[in-house]
Amino acid sequence: MASWAKKRVIVTGGSGFLGGHLVRQLRQEGAVVRAPSSQECDLLRFDHAARLFEDGPDVVFHLAARVGGIDANRRAPGTFFRDNLLMGIHVLEACRQKKVGRLVQVGTVCSYPKHTPVPFREEALFDGYPEETNAPYGIAKRALLVGGRAYEKEFGLSVVNVLLLNLYGEEDHFDLETSHVIPALIRKCLEAKEEGRPVVDVWGDGSATRGFLYVRDAVRGIAAAGLRMNSSEPVNLGAPGEISIRDLAQCIGELCDYTGTFRFDPSKPAGQPRRSLDCEKAEQLFGFRAQTTLRDGLQRTIEWAKARHEQEKLFPQVAGRSLATVEKNRSDA
Repeated sequence: MASWAKKRVIVTGGSGFLGGHLVRQLRQEGAVVRAPSSQECDLLRFDHAARLFEDGPDVVFHLAARVGGIDANRRAPGTFFRDNLLMGIHVLEACRQKKVGRLVQVGTVCSYPKHTPVPFREEALFDGYPEETNAPYGIAKRALLVGGRAYEKEFGLSVVNVLLLNLYGEEDHFDLETSHVIPALIRKCLEAKEEGRPVVDVWGDGSATRGFLYVRDAVRGIAAAGLRMNSSEPVNLGAPGEISIRDLAQCIGELCDYTGTFRFDPSKPAGQPRRSLDCEKAEQLFGFRAQTTLRDGLQRTIEWAKARHEQEKLFPQVAGRSLATVEKNRSDA
């Protein structure tokens, strides 16, 4: 495909964090995009998926997922495995039946083995078992990658598989029960500053490392892969480098003008020891390279969070909430 102009596109999970950014980008580039919410189309039901793709769109981006941080994954591992696998299988089969032009499956860095050499290369994806706290989610996503390659081989379905690094950016989810590390730390620092609390608690001893990809860079990469990739081989989408959680907390505290200290709790799980992606293949195959530095991306995210907080819209009360209260939150990872 030469461009997105007039292409008929469906984005599952289009009302989520990543999906919302992708929908806007594709429409700006001339695509005709549909992005139904999970209330309008429940992908846990195959009949809903089949009806969604009835007209055989040119491209489907499958972003809908059950996502969350370490605590959410620990509390509902079966739910994370079941929902992600079911939604993905239903999308694959519906795309086959309705003769969709191309399916772009968005996978996750969580699918890599726990002790993968850094930076993670695509060839190492099946060299071991994922880190335990997010293994059910990671294995489900890994299985869908295998399924996509199988559907390409047997049925001729055009499938693109990209593996995303940890995302962050404007419009991220800041609910402490389900959020990932960057929005959680931003929220904690802003609230601690506002309330005059001298200490912010952080899970783990701070030594674990992560790489991060700014959401607007991720959107560029996903769109480029959908336009230019002609293979179902897995391709990493990320930004180079890694940062320890301890250094990340200090950076976020500084950007939030928080002058207190961070108290690390080694008794709490910290997830994978190290996490960073090798992104050479994405640059070679479709010219993607992340453009936003971590500090610049964090600054933009924090400014957005401050504005929303001032409007009293960002931080709802979550006391007593359970995972069931966010049951409908099916957005990207």
